[in-house]
Amino acid sequence: MKTDDLKQLIKDGLSAQKAGSQVAAKATDEILDDATHPELKAALKEGNETSKEWAKRLDRAIEEVGGANNQDNEIMEAHYQVSKEIRAQAKTDSVRDLGIIASGQMALHYWIASFGTVASYAASAGLSQTEKELKASVQEAKQADDKHTDLAQRILSEQGQE
Repeated sequence: MKTDDLKQLIKDGLSAQKAGSQVAAKATDEILDDATHPELKAALKEGNETSKEWAKRLDRAIEEVGGANNQDNEIMEAHYQVSKEIRAQAKTDSVRDLGIIASGQMALHYWIASFGTVASYAASAGLSQTEKELKASVQEAKQADDKHTDLAQRILSEQGQE
């Protein structure tokens, strides 16, 4: 594959990630208002701070690759819509909190895949800073996913449903 073609693919990926981070920031603020479990609220606040760091990394990556066009991120928009539906249908606070965790994990899996894929492309294109930054974001997303799983198990246990 020609390096220019690969760099365009990286630019497109970074642009989608940047748009996704904007959707995630909007969604997290709204979701935070709906969450009731104190640990979930704390995890959401921590995730919001982490996503701000991801946005900074994406800006640096976009700079390294020479800029990228703005675009929408329909995948993250869809995750956001699913989250709204799950929260709206929940009949109890615990079910809503568990739904928030589930929809959050779907988004985290998107980030793991997206960051990981673009990091591997960046490595092939010799964009070492972008590769490094995206790999760091992958690890943070994986850690957040593990924390969400543990939290869901605690909430289930508290409700006597485990």
